[in-house]
Amino acid sequence: MKNFHVVLEAAWLVRDVKTADDAIGVAISEAGKRLNPKLDFVEVDVGSTSCPACGEPFSSVFVAANTALVGLIFEMKVFDAESAEHAERIAKSVIGKSLRDIPLTVVEVTEFERSVEKGEQQQKGKAKK
Repeated sequence: MKNFHVVLEAAWLVRDVKTADDAIGVAISEAGKRLNPKLDFVEVDVGSTSCPACGEPFSSVFVAANTALVGLIFEMKVFDAESAEHAERIAKSVIGKSLRDIPLTVVEVTEFERSVEKGEQQQKGKAKK
């Protein structure tokens, strides 16, 4: 079994905001409320988009008529998945249960090695003695 870091993207609609910064704050707050306390291991951040003219990245926020569309990024680690596709399905299922009616798109899936925790190292050291 392998461990994966899964990054998902979602479009979050925020009403009655004047600025992009307000929209970002509201979107992250609303997403955090839906995810916590059960899914406090899921990281929430604002996505970035490349400028079509210059190629520079900027925050994925569009505000028009006091309504904003904010691109949010959700990151989580999936342990003991059979494959990258399996990890994607697990992440979409876990996050999707809390974010009903919010479409999720997979941005990136990377495999990582699980580091041994300090307590586990001590237990292994005691077992060998």
